[in-house]
Amino acid sequence: MDENTTPVTTNENTIPEVVSDPEPVINTDSILDSVKKDLGIMPDYTYFDPDIIMGINSALSILNQLGVGPSGGFSIRDNTSTWSEFILDDPHLEMVKTYVSKKTKQFFDPPSTGPIAEAHERVLKEMEWRINVAVDPRPEGV
Repeated sequence: MDENTTPVTTNENTIPEVVSDPEPVINTDSILDSVKKDLGIMPDYTYFDPDIIMGINSALSILNQLGVGPSGGFSIRDNTSTWSEFILDDPHLEMVKTYVSKKTKQFFDPPSTGPIAEAHERVLKEMEWRINVAVDPRPEGV
C-alpha cells in the first residue's frame, strides 16, 4: 500500500481504501476565485492570474459604465477583492457575477467557432441590457 491508502479491516479481509486529497476550498465571494472556478482553473493555480485579472477588470469597467459598482470605479489585483465590495450584496445584481465570468471567458478563452461566438455575444448583450434595467432608477412605489 502507498501513502494514499488506509487499510480498512472487515470481518475477514483487509481492503485498501483510497484516501484522496480534500478539494480545495473556493472562496465564492472572491471575484478572482469564482471566475477562475467558472473557467475550470483551481484557485491555487496562479500562472494565468494576470490575464484573468485583465479580463475581469475590463468587464468591471463595462459594468461601471452601465452604473454598477462604486461611482469611482472598481478593479481587482488579486483574490482578496469580493463581490460584496463591488455589488454590496444587492440581490438585483446577482447576474453581474455571471456576466463578469462570461465576459472574462470571452477575453481569456474565446469560442472557436463563429456561431458559438455569436451566441455568446447575444447572451452578453442581453445581460448588459438586463443589468442596465436593474440599475436604472425606479419611480417611487414601483
